[in-house]
Amino acid sequence: MFSSSKRAFSLCYFTTTTKTTTISSIVIIFLTLISYGYGQATYHYETKEFEVPLDHFNFVLNTSFKLRYLINDSYVDKQNVKSPLFFYTGNEGDIETFAKNTGFMWELAQSYRACVVFAEHRYYGKSLPFGNMTFNATQPLNYGYLSVEQVLEDFADLIQDLQEKNKYGPVIAFGGSYGGMLSAWFRMKYPHLVYGALAASAPVRQFDGLTSCDIFSRIITSIFANSFKDGTCSANIRKSWDLFKQLSASDEGKKKLNEAFVFCDAIKVEDDLNKFMDYLEDVYANLAMANYPYANDFLSPLPPYPVRQFCSYLQTLETGDKLLNAMKQAINVYFNFTGAAKCLDYKSAFDPNSIGGDAWEIQTCNQMVMPMCSTPETMFRVKEWNFKEYTENCMKKFHVKPKLNDITLRYGGKNVRDISNIIFSNGLLDPWSGGGVLQTDNEAIHIIIIPEGAHHLDLRASNPNDPRSVIQARQREKNIIGKWIEEYRW
Repeated sequence: MFSSSKRAFSLCYFTTTTKTTTISSIVIIFLTLISYGYGQATYHYETKEFEVPLDHFNFVLNTSFKLRYLINDSYVDKQNVKSPLFFYTGNEGDIETFAKNTGFMWELAQSYRACVVFAEHRYYGKSLPFGNMTFNATQPLNYGYLSVEQVLEDFADLIQDLQEKNKYGPVIAFGGSYGGMLSAWFRMKYPHLVYGALAASAPVRQFDGLTSCDIFSRIITSIFANSFKDGTCSANIRKSWDLFKQLSASDEGKKKLNEAFVFCDAIKVEDDLNKFMDYLEDVYANLAMANYPYANDFLSPLPPYPVRQFCSYLQTLETGDKLLNAMKQAINVYFNFTGAAKCLDYKSAFDPNSIGGDAWEIQTCNQMVMPMCSTPETMFRVKEWNFKEYTENCMKKFHVKPKLNDITLRYGGKNVRDISNIIFSNGLLDPWSGGGVLQTDNEAIHIIIIPEGAHHLDLRASNPNDPRSVIQARQREKNIIGKWIEEYRW
């Protein structure tokens, strides 16, 4: 799941100063944040390529390109022709990043003697259909082959090829965040190829008409408010927006801001301030998602339970210079925990070369439209969801017109009545849990709630500091997957 910029948890991200800018910006985070941490194991794999059609649904166009995947069959029982195939549905980033940071899947593979495959998502990493011209703005037609349906067809072709050559047993799909959405949809659409799926922190209901657009910001507010009993942390953050605006209105105030935060690029104009505040909202989302019980260094080097550490500087309600100083110390937890940073580069969140980059923006401008907003009750700036403005920005930047309800139409929205063999796991400390599958009457799917879990903590490698709830969740996931494997063998 997911880059350091919360381009709407992935939502569409634009470098404009409209009300929808940061909302879009929130989503890509959700999509890039996977399992990173100190002391992670080293995993070995062979890198291969597989040729796939550019357009699976066009019988006239015969163009193809090479899709990258990683494979390790060293755990496979060579005497057992029914060894399972564990297949990671790559999401918005270089596939090696996910392979190196999804430790639970590797642990299970050793237990169940499975072949491990991590498949790269088209348009990400090195799986670029048009090479260096893939995202050339002068050739927007190149974007037309980037969709959930095309990538699932890529994965289906790859699995079919692997099965023909090796005769594996059941295929179990794994994925976190957007990758978790893909693993669930993969099982739904190709049940004859995929026997089961673990969809961790998969907000498959974060779409129009299914989930309130402010659920993401409300959950983050709750996480920060509950870090201390009296809720002063979120209250101070809410007050800080007006403080920053007031300071930026005068030269003396700008000087205070620039000296307090030591910006790499000083705030000079209103657009600079807006980017700084967008950056802060990204930071709050990232801190919530990476609120793990041990140090991790994915988005930024962070201490254990970074939200608690952040809020330790905001224990009392402050105003003026005291609030400015408290916010400075708190934000240092995210951008300069190690003390190595010389200045705060708030504009780095707008780097088009960051994880996800243009490809994710394009996806959120075609079918992955997840409405985001924030109300006065949250600690964020008030923002409305404006689909008309959102569409105009997508058309302006990519010449792509969003289809608001495309995913709901294709994959059923809240209707999970007729699906089976999917584990939906969600941590209650994860802002994306609001768009997850948290309850169902369908006994053929499994709901696992992790009270102490941040963003797909269960996919990360086992750690001595793991809370009991995630240890229990992993054990339950292991048992369910083991049962699927046994059922398939019979």
